[in-house]
Parts: sequence; structure tokens; C-alpha cells
Amino acid sequence: MYFTDRGIEELAQRRGEEEVTFDWLADQLRVFVDLNPDFEVPVERLATWLARLDDEDEDEEEEE
Repeated sequence: MYFTDRGIEELAQRRGEEEVTFDWLADQLRVFVDLNPDFEVPVERLATWLARLDDEDEDEEEEE
């Protein structure tokens, strides 16, 4: 188990039933980076990964 799994589990337990928009998530990520500038690169990578999830599916379809 990675250390981050604890935070992910807490998030799922506390907010797993809620529905949020990606606009809301983007705003929260911006606030987090403003308060924690040392995490700018990891947050950027996470945001980019989330934004491109569908691209991976399309790439796999094109290869077939």
C-alpha cells in the first residue's frame, strides 16, 4: 500500500457519495497549488492524466 492510498481511501469514504464537476475539481486543484506551490508539478501531471484518459482509449482503438 502506498502512503497516498490512505488519502485516497479517506476521500472515497468522506466524499464518495458526492457528485462534482470537473470545473469544481479544477478550481480545487488551483487553490491547492496556490497554497502548496511545491506540488505544482504533481498536480499538473494528475490534471493532464485525467484530461487525456479518453485519448488512451482512442489510441488503442486506432492500433487495432
